[in-house]
Amino acid sequence: MANKGPSYGLSREVQQKIDLKYNPDLESIIVQWIIAQCGPDCSEPEGPGKGPFQKWLKDGTILSTLINSLAPKSVAKVQKSEMAFKQMEQISQFLKGCERYGIPASDLFQTVDLWEGKDLSCVQRTLMNLGGIAVTRDDGQFRGDPLWFPKKSQENKREFSQDKLKEGQSVIGLQMGTNKGASQRGMTGYGMPRQIL
Repeated sequence: MANKGPSYGLSREVQQKIDLKYNPDLESIIVQWIIAQCGPDCSEPEGPGKGPFQKWLKDGTILSTLINSLAPKSVAKVQKSEMAFKQMEQISQFLKGCERYGIPASDLFQTVDLWEGKDLSCVQRTLMNLGGIAVTRDDGQFRGDPLWFPKKSQENKREFSQDKLKEGQSVIGLQMGTNKGASQRGMTGYGMPRQIL
């Protein structure tokens, strides 16, 4: 993907394992969603596969347009550039916008994962998380089929009265165990062999 020669030995084995995680079906869902979310101005990748997918997202403009369509003004300046550091800066602006939108930093891909094509499955996971949070928020910004993404779990806070809380303190939970049926019958003294009759 970048201008690097082939890897050998352990590096090659690791890269092959990473490449096996890439999901072509997930790619088609993500492409459909990005095109639906960003509108007709968004171009399509040149074809299916990791290469065209990486090339399509590599400059960061489509990703920045995507996060701006979900949370306006997440990326202040979306500009297309042929310079490598500008493209990488655009990708990092997208990642910062995702973090502000609610994706934990541990679920985000690294800029080089996309720009150099090192781990495109990680890029897919980040975009799936972004879609899942957008569906869960249900704020009217999401466009596309909500069945494409799993909804994230939401807080279900409960309020209990003081009487109910006091009632719960007097109950011994079964996690504590029980002493019903416990006896010392049949036990021998410590250090003595078991008597078999």
